[in-house]
Amino acid sequence: MSWMGELAGGEAPPRFVDDSTEKVPDPNIPGRMVSTKSANRPFLAYKEYRDEQEALHAAWLEKKEARDEKIARGEKVGPLERDPTAVTEVGALGLLKFFVVLLVVLALSGKFITGSYTWEHRSKWLQVKTYWPQNQRLFSENVLAQFDGKDGRPYYLAIDGDVYDVSSGKAYQEGGSYNHFVGIDAARAFGTGCFKEHRTHDTRGMTEQELRGLAHWKKFYTEHKDYVKIGRVSHPPIHPDTPVPVHCDPKKAAAQAKAAEEAKKAAQAKVKDEKPKTPNKDGHEEL
Repeated sequence: MSWMGELAGGEAPPRFVDDSTEKVPDPNIPGRMVSTKSANRPFLAYKEYRDEQEALHAAWLEKKEARDEKIARGEKVGPLERDPTAVTEVGALGLLKFFVVLLVVLALSGKFITGSYTWEHRSKWLQVKTYWPQNQRLFSENVLAQFDGKDGRPYYLAIDGDVYDVSSGKAYQEGGSYNHFVGIDAARAFGTGCFKEHRTHDTRGMTEQELRGLAHWKKFYTEHKDYVKIGRVSHPPIHPDTPVPVHCDPKKAAAQAKAAEEAKKAAQAKVKDEKPKTPNKDGHEEL
């Protein structure tokens, strides 16, 4: 801050004099000498690198000219070697190699720091079984019911036709809170929440909200890191006269019955309107 003293009327600071004995020509300003102190070394090193690159390029040009002359004389020549100073562009293969190396480094770092190649991150998409082809099978309802965990068998459940192996989930094992879903397709229960009353795949009459709930659970099992889809279950067709399962909530059951009655009346009215008119004795239609 000596310049402030000079502004206040004090003496000017002594002029800086470079008394270094080791000096070399300035690579940017002709006729000027600069010190080889550590602050200047990066600039000097770059000048040396640039000179080496120019020398290499000049040597390559001489080889190229000599080769061109041989070609002009009709002599056979080999392929022209690559310019050692040419800038190499990173292509798709180079990018692929970079990402592969990066993934390997990250995996090894995770193993060293956390003991897990995936940094203790568990995801379905990080497991080989997600991408490995599975031998899926078609189940009947009777066969599916046998996979209830008893006698050493695995725990299977189905949701809207898709069968999943949920043996790794404690909630599905004997005494678990979701054990009542094992061995059946309880798609309706997943949407309505009537776990005891709606242990069926019949989704007729479900509301939009209940269908969204069912879609949520289907996505849950599809993307789960431990539950693997192993096949489909074949359900017999539901007879149209089969009553729609009654909701476990009395209010929703009453609304469901009302909606069913209105739908029945509308269907009857539609049939009545579409009934063909019979002609009378004179050949005219009866009104």
